[in-house]
Amino acid sequence: MAAKRPIQTMGDQVYTILRKDICEGRFAPGARLQEIELSEALGVSRSPVREALRRLVSDGLLLTAPNKGTYVKEFTCQDIDEIFDMRVMLESYSISRSQNNMTPERKQQLYDILQVLERSHAEDNLEQYTRADEELHNAIVALGDNSLVNSTYARVRSMNQQFRVFSLSDRTRFDDSLQEHRSIIHALVHGDTAEADRINRVHLELACQCIKDQLRKNGTA
Repeated sequence: MAAKRPIQTMGDQVYTILRKDICEGRFAPGARLQEIELSEALGVSRSPVREALRRLVSDGLLLTAPNKGTYVKEFTCQDIDEIFDMRVMLESYSISRSQNNMTPERKQQLYDILQVLERSHAEDNLEQYTRADEELHNAIVALGDNSLVNSTYARVRSMNQQFRVFSLSDRTRFDDSLQEHRSIIHALVHGDTAEADRINRVHLELACQCIKDQLRKNGTA
């Protein structure tokens, strides 16, 4: 018997589209999202749009307020600090447990991600690099083998998506990021969890600072 495949509902599809649009900046911070306009643009009824907006509010990407409607969350520097504080806690936990759950397949996955990071960096393909960056950090968290940590991290990361390019906006930061990722992967694969955690903490701290600097520069902090 063929394996069952998950079936996306209309609400799931609308949620995926809107989440991607928010994370890629098609809806600017502070932009109001209206059910009627979205349902007409997407060619669907208002019900799946309403469901998707509720989920995005739960994700922390949208806010809703009486007499103001639903709009894209505008993040402050304090928000960014809190997001990265949570990332450090969750990723450090997972790194501490990584050797108990490391398998040949997971080692290969890390090396495969590193290849993509190196290739996209050489090609100056920032979009592909940021996707591989996200995949790497998801893989790190998966090494903790804790479903509650995984679900919490997914929500935290979703709030970070629209700023992921900010953290690599400086060329030096882009170059340093590759070396940090390379060192984290090699430390994980060789079982040096203390070194992997140390470098990852520095990596996240630098990314956090770069995002806050960009927010201040854009006048959106």
